[in-house]
Amino acid sequence: MFEVLVYMFENYIDTHARPDEYTLSKELVAAGFDEQDINGAFHWFNQLEHKTSQPDIFQPPKFTSTRIFAEDELKKVTLESISFILFLEQANILNSAQREIILELAMHLPQNEISVDEIRWIVLMTTWGASQTGKDHTKDYLFIEDVLMSKQKPTLH
Repeated sequence: MFEVLVYMFENYIDTHARPDEYTLSKELVAAGFDEQDINGAFHWFNQLEHKTSQPDIFQPPKFTSTRIFAEDELKKVTLESISFILFLEQANILNSAQREIILELAMHLPQNEISVDEIRWIVLMTTWGASQTGKDHTKDYLFIEDVLMSKQKPTLH
């Protein structure tokens, strides 16, 4: 299912022109994706769109909090993935609400383990919506896109 999400994001999200689900489903089947994965991806992507459509989701937090990870999250989301999310939050790229959306969406993926590469894609998909709300958010999205697409790990200063 995750491959379907990446395909959809790479081919349609930046163009702002996404065909209806029926047409897109036919294209995805023709591209070799399984119908069950396609339906799961549509459901997951609809959750993403719903959660990121809230106007305050990209606002700076009014308070700070400490996140305690549940046992099932620690089993499914790798330590490297959690570290990456926390790095982005500490760098003020993500706020706590976005962190929670990313973790919730990661937990809804069908695989047993979520790698850092998968988390990077989820972060990119989540922050893409923020880039549409103004110049300040575009730089955050571009930073994440650069981190995701770069073969080198980011250097912390």
